[in-house]
Amino acid sequence: MFDNLSSKLGGILDRLTRRGNLTEADVNEAMREVRVALLEADVALSVVKDFVAKVKERAVGQEVIRSIAPGQQVIKIVHDNLVELLGTVAEPLNLAVVPPAVIMMVGLQGSGKTTTSAKLAKYISVSERKKVLLASLDVQRPAAQEQLAVLASQIGVACLPVVAGSGPVDIAMRAVSVARKEGYDAVILDTAGRLSIDDALMAEAAAIRDAVHPHEKLLVLDAMTGQDAINTAQQFEQKIGVTGLILTRIDGDARGGAALSMRAVTGKPIKFLGTGEKTDAIEVYHPDRLANRILGMGDIVSFVEKAAANIDKDEAEAAAKKLMSGKSFDFNDLAKQLQQMGKMGGLNGLLGALPGVGKLKEQLANANVDDRMIRRQEAIIQSMTPQERVDVDLIGASRKRRIARGAGVEVSAVNRLIKQFLEMQKMMKRVQKMGKNGMLKGMMGMR
Repeated sequence: MFDNLSSKLGGILDRLTRRGNLTEADVNEAMREVRVALLEADVALSVVKDFVAKVKERAVGQEVIRSIAPGQQVIKIVHDNLVELLGTVAEPLNLAVVPPAVIMMVGLQGSGKTTTSAKLAKYISVSERKKVLLASLDVQRPAAQEQLAVLASQIGVACLPVVAGSGPVDIAMRAVSVARKEGYDAVILDTAGRLSIDDALMAEAAAIRDAVHPHEKLLVLDAMTGQDAINTAQQFEQKIGVTGLILTRIDGDARGGAALSMRAVTGKPIKFLGTGEKTDAIEVYHPDRLANRILGMGDIVSFVEKAAANIDKDEAEAAAKKLMSGKSFDFNDLAKQLQQMGKMGGLNGLLGALPGVGKLKEQLANANVDDRMIRRQEAIIQSMTPQERVDVDLIGASRKRRIARGAGVEVSAVNRLIKQFLEMQKMMKRVQKMGKNGMLKGMMGMR
């Protein structure tokens, strides 16, 4: 979402760091450019004014302009103020209560509230190791309750059975009662939405709130709706009161300024970010990590956390043992690597976590190297027979044509994959010949 803003801010700050000395005029000019970049990204005007004023006040000080690396000092000031704007620290869910913790999900229709409820349930179940009950209170939208039940079964979480004719308040009270009796740690109430805020929506949400007294009232907002999301947040806060925000579609291609404005305008903490369509595509909101991403500094901590959660430890150890035992690297191994990359958010997810790769991402985009290419490579491998995946020498011209038809690609794509595979196979053989001691010596030599 922040690629465009990140690129512009990166260019502005790069020009500052290339200058040996900075004058107050240099800083003022850079801040004018930052102001324009933020406004173009749809950040609220009041937030932009306050942010630029704070940065400029600190950046024109004598200790900055006369320092050894003034450009780097300005970057640090921009980073620190961006973190402050985004909320300073991560604020966790309030689960430290007498069970069950009641979490009420509110928001407009189309914001991704039902999917987010399932994502949150999976996060609490897996990451917090809590027993979670989902309950749909949406009796307005057709099949809304069935949708939540299907999602619950996919993630292995219980969902409150539907009782025909029950109203939202009755369902909420029954869900809390069942959760209390059956020993659930948390119950997530997915309330109904509307296409726009109206009195009926607010009255229903207020009645549910008053009936079950939720510990968390989380407002789900579509980050791609820009300033409309901010207006929605302000109205829900005034009429219902919210304890936190969840921004969905943070991986979209919109300008993204709403995410930067949200905390400052509403005064409410952002608690989670929805980063995709899959049920595990949700992450805890860390202001400092988001600031790093926006300024092109990467997010190694989140990447490592995602790796620990998604990479199969036993499978990784088995792959390492196979490599060191001298067994040949084959297409089955390559397929597993591609699958692991997909779990990590694909190529863009990997590059987004690494610092200083903004220009590399642009080069890869121009070269049409993206996650679609990885999916095509997986399709090519899946179109091979088990024997072909183990022995690449079997794949002649006629087999290449058959594999290409099965994968829906040109023969040239099959040839490229085989060429890349053979290069990887050679590299793996060199690693095997070096052995553990040789690898250590090689690493020491490189140092």
